[in-house]
Amino acid sequence: MQTRARLVEAAKEIFEEQGFLDARVSDIAERAGMSHGSFYHYFDSKEQVFREVAEAADERQEASLADVVLTRSSRATPPERLRDALRQYLERYRDDARIMAVIEQVSRFDDHVHAVLFARHKHQNEQLAESIRELQRRGMADPQLDPAIAAAALGAMSTRFAEMLLSQGFVECTLDEAVEQLTRMFVNALRLTEGSPARRRRLATR
Repeated sequence: MQTRARLVEAAKEIFEEQGFLDARVSDIAERAGMSHGSFYHYFDSKEQVFREVAEAADERQEASLADVVLTRSSRATPPERLRDALRQYLERYRDDARIMAVIEQVSRFDDHVHAVLFARHKHQNEQLAESIRELQRRGMADPQLDPAIAAAALGAMSTRFAEMLLSQGFVECTLDEAVEQLTRMFVNALRLTEGSPARRRRLATR
């Protein structure tokens, strides 16, 4: 398993440096300190190892905003938790920005990679929608919002913004500025409130 993991890590580096189309199996094997033939003991093709690279990156990006926003053990307000969640999301994306750019490109012609990304986005949207429903039940978010539609829109905004900022360099701002602006947009879109002091105390003790 250590040898396979070394190949996957080497493949990630080569794909980041050369892109998918220009990357060669021989380059991956050499980076891993293995022979060209040894590569095929673990993987059938460049496509197969790339799919494993994509799945590993997807797992690192999997943590959802909902898990942080609704953390019961925290005494922070929902806007504060949301800010922390957005920071964690952008930091994770920044760490994988180069490979994420390649994954986005490959997903347009590789059905397996497309399915991996689709499943993650679907899961995150469902979690975020449930988070919005819970905030609505607590009287802390706009009750007229459709949670599923709001989650899809906000999730898409966050994903595309992260790509433009961290992979494409299309947006010029610091990560701190990005976090603050995204937080403000989420709070405004949801009409998110912190609730009364009494409500906050009750929520903190649940």
